[in-house]
Amino acid sequence: MQKETTKILQKLSELEKEGGGLPLLLVFYRGLLQIQASVEKRIIKPEPRITREVICQRIRKGQPILSFDNLALDHNLVQELFVEVIATFNSYPQLFGELPKKLLKPGAGRLLTKKAIRAWFTENELPATIQDGVGENLMSAIIHATLQPFLAGHSEVLKNTIDYENWRRGYCPICGGSPDFSYLDKERGSRYLLCSHCDTEWVFKRLECPFCGCQNPYALNYTTDDKGLYRLYTCRDCGRYLKAIDLRKTEEDILFPLERLLTIDMDRQVREKDFEK
Repeated sequence: MQKETTKILQKLSELEKEGGGLPLLLVFYRGLLQIQASVEKRIIKPEPRITREVICQRIRKGQPILSFDNLALDHNLVQELFVEVIATFNSYPQLFGELPKKLLKPGAGRLLTKKAIRAWFTENELPATIQDGVGENLMSAIIHATLQPFLAGHSEVLKNTIDYENWRRGYCPICGGSPDFSYLDKERGSRYLLCSHCDTEWVFKRLECPFCGCQNPYALNYTTDDKGLYRLYTCRDCGRYLKAIDLRKTEEDILFPLERLLTIDMDRQVREKDFEK
């Protein structure tokens, strides 16, 4: 986890030298990564409260390994990082607008209660105490940036306990999060999904929408860039889309978390066609 963060920071430095600077979004992302990296060093290796027997049972039933009650979180550290993440978002009003003053006051970390974390983790409505004055998408992004190092730590601990052959579902086998990126592997061109919450990777069918399960070839489509490196999968049934990179088309070391942002123009183009992420 820390090793990948270091690689991403190095890549951003290379891009900055090559281009004589970085787009504002990548400048923001670098700052966010740096504070996440400082917290990663302080996170004690999580020991989720779950047995191997329960893990196997849940995978067989199509249930993610982790429920909210299984998370091992240092809530003091979570709230500390929450304050730093807010400060980072607040430094870029050009990207995110002005944040409410309540989020910038001392003690703002206490707004991220266990109730709020549970609501975000289970994709339910956030409590009014934390969302008041902030758009739902923006607050979800702030909470995600806060919890990502912790969830990625859980994934590192648990990813080798899974029988992936028995998991062909459109949501993460670790935390249940939806995919927000994908790739085709070098060996066979198999499609792997990446969890938007914890960065877990798992294989999935090429001709199926991971969001609604549609397998109708007339509803599913994909387009590529001129080099065939990037793909954009769309589903007319549910109106959602998924970006992908074809590793067979490159010899470079691909850093998937960074690719999410390097391909952001694809998001803009597909949303103009009324597809949703």
